[in-house]
Amino acid sequence: MRIWSLHPKYLDAKGLVALWRETLLAKHVLEGNTKGYKNHPQLKRFKESDRPLDAINFYLSEVYKEAVSRGYSFSVDKFSIIKKPLVITVTQGQVEYELKHLLSKLKAREPKLHKVLKRVVDIDVHPIFKVVNGAIESWEIIN
Repeated sequence: MRIWSLHPKYLDAKGLVALWRETLLAKHVLEGNTKGYKNHPQLKRFKESDRPLDAINFYLSEVYKEAVSRGYSFSVDKFSIIKKPLVITVTQGQVEYELKHLLSKLKAREPKLHKVLKRVVDIDVHPIFKVVNGAIESWEIIN
């Protein structure tokens, strides 16, 4: 499971669809509707937020917006609309790690996108996140 800190606009089609599915799974975990993935490290930051379900729903809403902007037909019925935006912090080190991780994936499956993305200087993060100084997050599993 990878719930990217990076803005979903950087993902290729395969990555965006995977993000949607995996974040829906995360939502089911937070709702208590599945037995698996309960302790998955990617969920820690959502679980630790003041409103975990609102946080994951807000996250999903932004993934949904990106999908719709590309002409995909993701279902708005899969998440709740959150009126009040939430903020979760993410470290600069985590953002840099994820960018390298994404670039390695794109190099193989989407070389043109890889070429474009590796030139981006100021990387945008998903709107739920606020970047703070720091190393890679303690919950990250480093390959």
